Amino acid sequence: MIGHVREDLAAVRERDPAARGLLETAFTYPGLHALWAYRLAHHLWTTDRRTAARALSWAARVLTSVDIHPAAVIGRRVFIDHALGVVIGETAVVGDDVTIYQGVTLGGTSLEHGKRHPTVGSRVVVGAGAKVLGPITIGDDSRIGANAVVVHSVPPNSVVVGIPGKIISRSLPSDPLIEGEGELAPDPVGVSLESLFERLHELEEQVGVRSHSHEVRPSSTGIWSGDDFSI
Repeated sequence: MIGHVREDLAAVRERDPAARGLLETAFTYPGLHALWAYRLAHHLWTTDRRTAARALSWAARVLTSVDIHPAAVIGRRVFIDHALGVVIGETAVVGDDVTIYQGVTLGGTSLEHGKRHPTVGSRVVVGAGAKVLGPITIGDDSRIGANAVVVHSVPPNSVVVGIPGKIISRSLPSDPLIEGEGELAPDPVGVSLESLFERLHELEEQVGVRSHSHEVRPSSTGIWSGDDFSI
């Protein structure tokens, strides 16, 4: 546990330029407190003290506004920044060196027992407000944009934005993070609209092809009709 605490503190100081002294970081970062409470609750859960584990995770949620099920599996050096509104479900798996911003949900889409929450690979960044839903896999070194809704698996080194989540590039781990800052950060709303317009254009082309495939002629009733439709 002490080793995890040291690694978690180092991860915060490495990834958050606002982090200053060690004591300040340890006492004022709710994401750290939620993570430490989870680690203890997970130990209780795996040693069959599940009521105590759930009670501890409930208390941590009240104090930090982070809801992590004690059965979830979270790797080393995970950083939950700002923390407010983060939800990690029972069967979720989070790899090492993952960064999670506020408002993120690693949730389920089914009431079935068994695996129903996502598996997030190592070195993944999940932007503020993103929702990753269902028993899908997010590949290592991927970036999930702010407010994206991801319901399909994502290969490693991908950049995903929009609703629903769309892969816009295959990045390298050194690419700029896309959770919100910089001119290179893609606009999730713009990407979603672009996807919608592309789909609309495809449907218009399909309707146009179908219309030209029929001979349109006037009928005796004065209504223009084709082989299988009328106008």
